[in-house]
Amino acid sequence: MLAIYLIGLREGLEAALIVSILLGYVTKLDRRELKPRIWAGIGLAVVVALGVGAGLTFGTVDLSDDAQEGIGGALSVVAVGFVTWMVFWMVRNSRRLSATLRSDVDRSLEGAGWGLVLLAFLAVGREGIETSLFIWTAVASTGTSWVALLGAVLGIATAVLLGALISRGLVRIDLGRFFAWTGGLLVVVAAGVLSYGVHDLQEAGVLPGIRATAYDVSRAVPLDSWYGTLLKGVLNFSPAATWLEVAVWIAYVAIVGTAFVVAVRHGRPAVRPAVARTV
Repeated sequence: MLAIYLIGLREGLEAALIVSILLGYVTKLDRRELKPRIWAGIGLAVVVALGVGAGLTFGTVDLSDDAQEGIGGALSVVAVGFVTWMVFWMVRNSRRLSATLRSDVDRSLEGAGWGLVLLAFLAVGREGIETSLFIWTAVASTGTSWVALLGAVLGIATAVLLGALISRGLVRIDLGRFFAWTGGLLVVVAAGVLSYGVHDLQEAGVLPGIRATAYDVSRAVPLDSWYGTLLKGVLNFSPAATWLEVAVWIAYVAIVGTAFVVAVRHGRPAVRPAVARTV
C-alpha cells in the first residue's frame, strides 16, 4: 500500500502542479473565460486514465493463465519504462516546467483558444495513464487490490490537497528535494515490479529459467505475516525468486539507481519552496 500511495502522491502532485500552472497563467492573462476549456481537457484526461485502468482490470479476466501472465509481464516492463522515463524527465525539466507550460499556453491561445483543451488533456493525461498502468502492475504483483486501491486514492487525494495549498501559497515545499527522494524510492519500487514482470514472462514460457531458483525463504518470511506483507507491499519482495529475477533486480537498481543519483547531483532541480508562485 505504501508503494502505491507513493505512486499516487508523486504522479498526482505532478498533475496538480501542471493544473495550477495552467489555471494560474490564464488568470494572470485575464482570460478567465478559458478556464472551462482547461477543465474540459482535464476531465477528458481523467476519463481516459480511468478507462485504461478499467480495460487492464477487466479486459484480461477471460484470458488463459499463460496469456494473463504474458500480458501482465509485458505491461510490467512497459510500466517500468514509463516510470523510469518520468523520474528522469522530472529531474531534467522541473526547473523549466512552468516556462514550458506558459509557452504552450501562449501558442494554444491562438484563435478561440480551443487548443487549451488539447494541451490540458495531453499534460494531465500522460500522468494519468502512467499512474493507471503502474498501479495496475503493482496491484497485480502484490495481489492486494482493495488495499492498493485505497493507497492510490489516498495518495492522489493528498496530492490534490497539497497542490491546492501550494497554489494558494499556504504551503511551501522544496519540490526539488521531494522529487529527488520520491524518485529514488520509485527506482526501488520499479525494480520490484520489473522483477515480477520477468517472473510472469517466465511463467508464460516467454523467458527461460523458471525452475532455476536463486532462493526460497517462504518459511522464514511468509507472505501472510505482518513483515512479509510489509516487504511485499513496499518493496514488492518475493520470498522465492529465480536467478533471472534476481539478476534483473540488481541490474536495474545498479544501473538506473546510479544514473539517477548522478542526474540529481549534477542537475538537481533548482525549485525553491515558494513553488506556488510559478505563474
